[in-house]
Amino acid sequence: MSSNYKFRNQECLYFVTFTVVRWIDVLTRRAYKDIIVESLKYCIKHKGLQLHGWVIMSNHVHLIISTNDKPMQDILRDVKRHTSKAITKAIIENVQESRREWMLWFFEREGKSNPNNENYQFWQQGNHPIEIYTNKVLDQKLDYIHNNPVTAGWVDEPHHFLYSSARDYAGGKGLIDIILV
Repeated sequence: MSSNYKFRNQECLYFVTFTVVRWIDVLTRRAYKDIIVESLKYCIKHKGLQLHGWVIMSNHVHLIISTNDKPMQDILRDVKRHTSKAITKAIIENVQESRREWMLWFFEREGKSNPNNENYQFWQQGNHPIEIYTNKVLDQKLDYIHNNPVTAGWVDEPHHFLYSSARDYAGGKGLIDIILV
């Protein structure tokens, strides 16, 4: 990861992205997305993660985060480690997963080329943190996150997408308790 992309100030908000290796569309099943949701909830409750915006797309996740406890890079490392193992296990155990062998082949291949892995690599290295330094940048990143499913053609309105914080910002209740900004 470039030195330009680090968490330099733990007291700031950050926009982060993490992506499935080779941009494979894995996160198409609710069960896989729910693993990410539960991991984020756990980190909010137990690790001091503060979540301000989020969306889970088919092959990547965008978050706007801050922390009141552990360093953000440690929290994200833990989220990625847990979700990569849990989603891979869910794929292995899902007899209805039509692309199971194909996806596992890619994850294993990527894992073998990276000495940081035991067997599989699910997420790409890094998370490209971008410090949010003005309200204009914050608004731009929130709009980008919330409009991702609209741009993908999945929904007509951002708040219609279940796996996003757009519902919270539209006055409803989303899947994860967030801190509105």
